[in-house]
Amino acid sequence: MANQRAFKESLYGLYARIGKGLSNPSRLEILELLAQGERTVESLAAEIGLSTANASQHLQALKQASLVLSRRQGLFIHYSLADPAVFELSRAVRLVAERRLGDLAHLVRREFGDRPDAEAVSFEELMARLRRQDIMVLDTRPASEYAAGHIAGAISVPVDELKQRLRRLPKHKEYVAYCRGPYCVYADRAVELLRKSGRRARRLVGGLPEWRAAGLPVGIEQAAAP
Repeated sequence: MANQRAFKESLYGLYARIGKGLSNPSRLEILELLAQGERTVESLAAEIGLSTANASQHLQALKQASLVLSRRQGLFIHYSLADPAVFELSRAVRLVAERRLGDLAHLVRREFGDRPDAEAVSFEELMARLRRQDIMVLDTRPASEYAAGHIAGAISVPVDELKQRLRRLPKHKEYVAYCRGPYCVYADRAVELLRKSGRRARRLVGGLPEWRAAGLPVGIEQAAAP
């Protein structure tokens, strides 16, 4: 029985290492960014608004928890998720927060307003529409994230470029915009711009990581954009 107790303490101590790795808002955001594709320390720091040294410390904590991997290329260190299960873990944290934390609902409502979730396109609907080729899918993330992986058949139109490229997007088409995940603002901004221009547009219910986790087709080639 004493040996069993020691085993349990060691077991849950190892589990707690994972929890310790997750116990910081910046680290959770880093994991979300790495779910889009491999990133350097410098690009992560710039995205999150941290110093390079601070971002590096957070990445080391995630590495100690075996949640990320690193590789050196020249002067830069590149980080990636250690396993697809790491994304599933971060998604589980989000789902529990959505169900149990009332503050989260207030925060989302303040940021997105009365977001019409009923209008969001499901993965099943999008797959059916892609087969019929009666819809255009816009990846509104930065081009580097699109190149690392995107919904097969999507075109890269980063949201900051959309206004300048509207004239090249056919008016008769219907558009579905997606970005990093359910709380990424890029897709919402794209839908707003498209609708103001007289085009039909909706957002996808999730982002590229959720699409990939569902086993749906992902492209990595640099598809031509309008």
